[in-house]
Amino acid sequence: MARIHSFTGQTFTALRRWSAVVMQQGRVLLDADFNEARVAGTIADALIQACRWSWNDPVPLDEGEVWYRCDFEANGSHCIEFHGLATIADIFLDGEHIGSSRSMFVPLTCDVNLSGKHRLEIRFRALTPFLENKSRARWRPRMIQPSGLRNVRTTALGRMPGFAPPAPPVGPWRDIELVSHSPVRALHADLKPRLENSTGVLDVRIEMHGAQDSEAILTCAGETTTLRQTRAEVYEGTLRVADAAKWWPHTHGEPSLHKVTAQVGETKIDLGRVGFRNIEIDRGADGRGFGLIVNDVPIFCRGVVWTPADPIGLDSSREALLPLLQRARDAGMNMLRVGGTFVYESNSFFELCDELGILLWHDFQFANFDYPIGDPDFRKLIQEEARAFLDRTQASPALAILCGGSEVYQQAAMMGVPEKSWRSPLFDEVLPAITREMRPDCTYVENSPSGGALPFHSDCGVAHYYGVGAYRRPLEDARRANVRFASECLGFANVPDAASVARDFGDEPLANPLWNACIPRDWGASQDFEQVRDHYVGDLYGVDVQELRGRDPQHYLNLGRATVAEAMEATFAEWRRAGSPTRGGLVWFSKDLWASSGWGVLDWRGEPKSAWYALRRAFRRVQLVVADEGVNGMMLHLINETAEAIEAIVTLECLNDGKTSVMRAQRAVTLPARSTIALSDVDLWGAFFDTPYAYRFGPPSHDVTVATLATPAGVVIAEAFHLPIGRAALPPSEPIAVTLEEDGQTPQLRLRASSFAQSVRIEDFGFRPADDWFHLPPERDKVVALTRRPDGTATRPHGIVAPLFGKPVPYGEPS
Repeated sequence: MARIHSFTGQTFTALRRWSAVVMQQGRVLLDADFNEARVAGTIADALIQACRWSWNDPVPLDEGEVWYRCDFEANGSHCIEFHGLATIADIFLDGEHIGSSRSMFVPLTCDVNLSGKHRLEIRFRALTPFLENKSRARWRPRMIQPSGLRNVRTTALGRMPGFAPPAPPVGPWRDIELVSHSPVRALHADLKPRLENSTGVLDVRIEMHGAQDSEAILTCAGETTTLRQTRAEVYEGTLRVADAAKWWPHTHGEPSLHKVTAQVGETKIDLGRVGFRNIEIDRGADGRGFGLIVNDVPIFCRGVVWTPADPIGLDSSREALLPLLQRARDAGMNMLRVGGTFVYESNSFFELCDELGILLWHDFQFANFDYPIGDPDFRKLIQEEARAFLDRTQASPALAILCGGSEVYQQAAMMGVPEKSWRSPLFDEVLPAITREMRPDCTYVENSPSGGALPFHSDCGVAHYYGVGAYRRPLEDARRANVRFASECLGFANVPDAASVARDFGDEPLANPLWNACIPRDWGASQDFEQVRDHYVGDLYGVDVQELRGRDPQHYLNLGRATVAEAMEATFAEWRRAGSPTRGGLVWFSKDLWASSGWGVLDWRGEPKSAWYALRRAFRRVQLVVADEGVNGMMLHLINETAEAIEAIVTLECLNDGKTSVMRAQRAVTLPARSTIALSDVDLWGAFFDTPYAYRFGPPSHDVTVATLATPAGVVIAEAFHLPIGRAALPPSEPIAVTLEEDGQTPQLRLRASSFAQSVRIEDFGFRPADDWFHLPPERDKVVALTRRPDGTATRPHGIVAPLFGKPVPYGEPS
């Protein structure tokens, strides 16, 4: 059912005052009685808050029982709604057993009659006894441990060595609510919005209790209709909205939402909001592609694989999510993927993505394992799980792609299992059937990755592309691999900014044992992802990485930050150019799960890393990218995703020694709405000039090429750079002129370089820059706003501006 937000006479009371205890073999662990516990939350979070948790010797939560209890007072007929219990749980009211849970992902409702004071208790049973394999698995992944987790419907979080903190979620991880029973109430509601040409269409079905043949009126977007009573206390109907304002991903338009209410007799029902949009999939001329079309407009999807805002306590409240989702939108991300190794996201998550115009790819929560779908009880449980998830999210316009799971087919295929053995009715029959029934407006993908001759081939369907990344292929492989859609890509050990590294690891971070302990790795692989990053540092900058690490650790870290920024901008420039077969890329992943040089483009506090800044530039709605086409010259690709045509000036300039102009041309261009156009360097030069230095007739005439897209008034919209003789061959940058301007409400830095400055960083422990790790062309002002860090105590900006190869310039005074 759609989420019924409220109706007349109904009250919701969140049960918040809980205490909890961990027990093993009938004994209380940690020599402590019941601790205060947050609900929604987990026992690991409660123990951390009580200072009773050690990362060096974590409590084996899957091996012991956990008890939660809550004393409350109420009278009359109610139901208690348990929105998520992890995982095998029994519920007692005043000592009487009233319900059981066998899945972390299936909500539970218990009807109760209350009179005065009561005690509610939940026993979460040890998970280990339930992990015994009832049937033989055809393959056993190493990433998620133990293998018996395939039999239990719970998350892989906390059970992936080298991936996440060893704190498996145990406890009431979603809200527990006491809901009053009023004489007239809404029991269920189904909303199915769709778009027919320019008309918004909303099909509604409402099941009532106590309505007694009342008249029912539905209202949405200024339109009303009378619902017909199809049987006792069931009302159905269709409402049409002519020329409805459409829901768009924010990169292409406004994500318009429309409030829906129903009046049944005297009872007013708030049914939330809907958005009208269409989703189609473009397979391309060869039938091997995968691209989203929203409202008849092709969308280049870009973003990250989402990680839980709170990987320990699983706080998924609006307050916890909003800053992270706003940061995704601010970076130009128009799609997030919730992978199969995490949890189904909360109602607040979907509501915020609806509001912010962020498309969602959401995996059903299956990953890597050979699941026992032949077991009737297991099959029934996962059907309940899928229906519960799609019930509460059925009206979300942001939800676009539903995927069977993560790397199940890839895992088996990479282990040499033939296709007939790794195909599963879970992904080929059960989940697609439920999707067609409950979310026919969404696209179903059987697995991520899938579609090619082997699931992990990147030139067909959806791919997990780590050619650039774990497989250490050159940056040019982003084109050679012929990627159609990367539902995961570009995993690196991304170094946090200097302020975060100092806070979490001290002045000598590489000497801190926690640094290496938390580096991400694929369990059993011969390398970790810091070694992957180091490979590209050596490749791009021609340094002996290990020698540099020992001699100058700070410069080693800065080269690592610059490297991932360069790799990400270069890859997405390739994928967004005209003629590219790639229709989307989602970077692995959004936020670190603990303090580390992790996969996240944000650190564990949500602070941006160099990768985030690079993606923010790469994801601009109006964009300029350059492509080195070798002996065919240089191509400039001008992208306009907005609904309006743009008048602009494009400039191409080649510099020697990073400052002397040897070739410069510009021309006025009109960028049609929602278009990509390509210009060759010859179109600007009017004659031959070896811009990419492909023919090599003598020594190079230039070492930097700068392409600029600007308004007719000269305001820079986008920049792109090409370094024909390589990054390491550039001369050291001359000092940058830095002016701190504090006249307005937001302090800002005005920067100007006399020569090309490579990978400029801004280090300020009290303030966060709006841009970082950017190239700075000569004799052009760049203004960077500064925002106070949320946990900072500084009252005024104070820090340094430094190119990657050049002297730092200080600004401000300590406050």
